[in-house]
Amino acid sequence: MIAAADVLIADSEAALPVRPARGGSGLEGAVAAWAAANDFVGKPGQLLIVPGPAGAPDHALLGVGDAAVDAMAGRALAAKLPVGDWRLEGWEPAEAHGLALSFALGAYRFDRYKAKPAVPPRLVGPEGLDLAAAQAVADACFRVRRMVDTPAADMGPAEIEAEAREVAQAHGASIQVTTGDALLKANYPAVHAVGRAAAPHRAPRLIEMGWNLDAADRPLVALVGKGVAFDSGGLDIKPAAGMRNMKKDMGGAAHVLGLARLIMGAKLPVRLVVLVAAVENAISGDAFRPGDVLKTRKGLTVEVGNTDAEGRLILSDALARAGEHRPDLTLDFATLTGAARVALGPELPPLYTDDEALAADLLAASARVGDPMWRMPLWSGYRSSVEAEIADLRNDSAAWAQAGSVTAALFLQRFAPETGAWAHLDVFAWNPRARPGWPEGGEAQGIRAAFDMLERRYASRAQGLGKGGAAASPGPDSQALSPPPR
Repeated sequence: MIAAADVLIADSEAALPVRPARGGSGLEGAVAAWAAANDFVGKPGQLLIVPGPAGAPDHALLGVGDAAVDAMAGRALAAKLPVGDWRLEGWEPAEAHGLALSFALGAYRFDRYKAKPAVPPRLVGPEGLDLAAAQAVADACFRVRRMVDTPAADMGPAEIEAEAREVAQAHGASIQVTTGDALLKANYPAVHAVGRAAAPHRAPRLIEMGWNLDAADRPLVALVGKGVAFDSGGLDIKPAAGMRNMKKDMGGAAHVLGLARLIMGAKLPVRLVVLVAAVENAISGDAFRPGDVLKTRKGLTVEVGNTDAEGRLILSDALARAGEHRPDLTLDFATLTGAARVALGPELPPLYTDDEALAADLLAASARVGDPMWRMPLWSGYRSSVEAEIADLRNDSAAWAQAGSVTAALFLQRFAPETGAWAHLDVFAWNPRARPGWPEGGEAQGIRAAFDMLERRYASRAQGLGKGGAAASPGPDSQALSPPPR
């Protein structure tokens, strides 16, 4: 599999220049004639390979139009350039740094099952770029996309656990996993109910990772991810078309593991708790049913209106556990609702939070790094839609034909930690159509913005910590997690 170091490199004597073409201006002589012959006018995203006297490529021109250079312009560049080494020439430093990272993101290919691995072009990191930090961000996004792209047969609950253990081991974090019927004893009843139909071979589990937990003076950040390895819909079974890409329903788990890797790799001055509920929503004689009333860790009961609204059920237990740590900040990521796609489409995940400062910080980070999201309302008028007649809550809003993403977020809000700020991202984690730099398949959404926000909030607390770098004096490694209360 491709790593960031394979495509974003330190140096190459053979690298050819990639120069900006701003609205087609500044071209002269043979280059201008060649551009005209190829209908190249410098529109954003246009690429022109300019040959030398012998016919071999001499340099490339990337159209950027007359406006500011888009932060993700380099993604298409990685897909359009011929194989070989390239370097950026004639760009402003901020433009070059953004192009370098986006080039790496656009070079991702999922070739695990291909007989012949992909060979992408390579780009020399521009002067002043923190190459290691850019590679770390790209690799975190690669991990997310690789996990999402992997078929469910090879990315079940056990494999999600293995990914979490790999991240924990790499960064000295502790990890605790509660599996199968042990979930009932440990008081994770909703996780167990959703995942029990796939047991014992694909047993449900609650994965909890901790890092720097003995550094009591540091703020505690909790990350919570939905890890439904495959979603058949349960007894409310999905149609074939709706089930086709449900290997991606563990995208939330992949996102929080990628973000955790960035936080720990940069040694941000925080305590970190990561919670992943990993299940398969399968069908068997033991599957949970429409009309069942489930217990949750928080003590609230939930009437099951639809077994295909299982993500919010497993997140209820994970969010309740996060609250027991009394976090200063909680972020959850989940491929939660189709309604979010109806509202905003596949490329713009909705952000939900009732904390104005957190919303402002996340949206500002989103704009800075070109990682889009859009704030949606936690509209209090819809709270009654998640209330049930015979239980405290229901997992579907049957009386509401619209606002499904809003009502799902309102459901989660009932379980979110009562300390600190909380935000929920309803990510799609998928590119439904292939285009240069965005191949069809898994996508990382929101973690670059979240990491940028966390760096700006907390990096100044650690002396000597530069943006994207490591602290001069890293904090202690994690202590063992305390057992969850029964």
